[in-house]
Amino acid sequence: MSDPLRILVIGAHPDDCEMKAGGVTAMYRALGHQVKYVSVTNGESGHQSIPPTELAKLRREESDAVAKLMGIEYDVLNNRDGRLLATLEPRFEMIALIRRFQPDLILTHRPNDYHPDHRATSTLVCDAAYMVIVPHIVPEVPALRVNPVIAYLSDHFQKPIPFAPTVVIDVEPVLESILDQMDCHQCQFYEWLPWTMCQENEIPSDAAGRREYAKQFYCGFNGPLAERYRDLVIQTYGPDRGSKIRFIEAFEPCEYGSPLTEANKKRLFPMLP
Repeated sequence: MSDPLRILVIGAHPDDCEMKAGGVTAMYRALGHQVKYVSVTNGESGHQSIPPTELAKLRREESDAVAKLMGIEYDVLNNRDGRLLATLEPRFEMIALIRRFQPDLILTHRPNDYHPDHRATSTLVCDAAYMVIVPHIVPEVPALRVNPVIAYLSDHFQKPIPFAPTVVIDVEPVLESILDQMDCHQCQFYEWLPWTMCQENEIPSDAAGRREYAKQFYCGFNGPLAERYRDLVIQTYGPDRGSKIRFIEAFEPCEYGSPLTEANKKRLFPMLP
């Protein structure tokens, strides 16, 4: 592609990007666009028994496996998991990261979320949104002339205001690619997350059984999204296809950065019908 899009997905932890934007990532890559995943923390705290130093190394290795699988860049930053604060030093790191990649579109968490690292990540991206064009801030990296568009990844939280997407993408055609990405994060999807749900004794030991467990986990995690925004899904895909779609990824425009408009939506989300 002569002029590929540059898509930057910024999550708080390794596996956040995959769970919320793994489907559109597969579609962007199939169309020849560039995608970069960023985990703002090192993921060192997300396990019930693996020591933090060892876990951080393992989670980098699992993220590298995703990068190789999808043909993308994947940065895992050195901020400590569970300790992220939206202060000046990580803000400057975020500004430099965005400037170096020069994204057309950034996807990240909303600022109201259950995990403090998610909330801090969202704040860092929003705080960087204007500053990326200010030359005297982080002057060692040339400032951008145009703010990228920023959109929020989906969530189910209602207060202070519910998630309100304007873009919904049918990701069922790339469900296997999403599961492939999840499968790279073995310590998360087959160890840590089951433990947090008191399901650690229910995890199959064989690869096929684990794959099915990951699929059921994803269906439970993502499945309600399509029904929740069914009207927008039908508006986007028409009544016949839209009424049958089971799995979507959804994105809400952020008020910071450049606006996501009807005029640029199809360019930034070229997989839309």
